[in-house]
Amino acid sequence: MLYESEVLFVYAIIVTGGKQYKVNEGDIVFIEKLDAAEGETVTFDQVLSVSKAEGDFTVGAPYVAGATVTATVVKNGKGKKIHILKYKAKKNEKKKIGHRQPYTKVQIETISL
Repeated sequence: MLYESEVLFVYAIIVTGGKQYKVNEGDIVFIEKLDAAEGETVTFDQVLSVSKAEGDFTVGAPYVAGATVTATVVKNGKGKKIHILKYKAKKNEKKKIGHRQPYTKVQIETISL
């Protein structure tokens, strides 16, 4: 029996771009750049674990069989610029480099088994 104070979360842990993300339905997540245009739907099938509404928790070995997470691409962009300064003492050598990491902003639609 559920009480009003008990909130049940359905979440999944997915792998994309070499990183792991814990996502809920409706979340907006910044992930490594995908080759997808704005408005497209993407499916993540590398799901490490899934938590169901009943309190069950499924862990894959290494992935949960048949589990998928679908998301819609909201935006493709670049992050803030970071500056790298390389310096070698006593050699009169210095170099300033800037970098902006590309990202894809996605909104999680469904988590399914």
